[in-house]
Amino acid sequence: MKLVCLDLEGVLVPEIWISVAERTGLDDLRLTTRDISDYDELMAHRLRILDAHGIGLSAIQAVISTMEPLPGAVDFLDRLRERAQVVILSDTFYEFGMPFMAQLGYPTLLCHRLDTDGDRITGYTLRQPDSKRAAVQAFHRLNYQVVAAGDSYNDTAMLAEADKGILIRPPASVVAEFPQFQVTRTLPELLAVIEDALTTL
Repeated sequence: MKLVCLDLEGVLVPEIWISVAERTGLDDLRLTTRDISDYDELMAHRLRILDAHGIGLSAIQAVISTMEPLPGAVDFLDRLRERAQVVILSDTFYEFGMPFMAQLGYPTLLCHRLDTDGDRITGYTLRQPDSKRAAVQAFHRLNYQVVAAGDSYNDTAMLAEADKGILIRPPASVVAEFPQFQVTRTLPELLAVIEDALTTL
């Protein structure tokens, strides 16, 4: 039994926080897990900025409502699901990620939840610590062979735990720190590498 685990942002959809930064003019929100490897540090930074500028959940969801999957993402997923089960493992939040699921054909999304007080985002609740690695470990216990792909620091534990880990459009810093992972630059290239892995595992 074979299963493919994919990150969401940067792989299938644009970086949500970068889009929010562009809409609000707050460049400090442009930082992502491609820049900062410590997720708690990154989220604390984001929450401070949102609070300081009075940006609530509805404002972020308004930005998300204008966004679409990356070019080729829908076809990529459709073709991939002909070959294997696909699960999206993301460090985004259901409040951000679910609007994309309809556009992507409703793949399974495993991510986190925001804590809110009215419209104000007060914090977040992780599905579990080190959730991407833990998910792959759980799939292994279910006797799945796992191919995983992502683009950021927070994906590397998932890639290391998988039977085959692949980077897609990663920053140079991630490539330098994690040379063990094959690097792809486009979705067609990633699809070919995943298909090859599914055949040879």
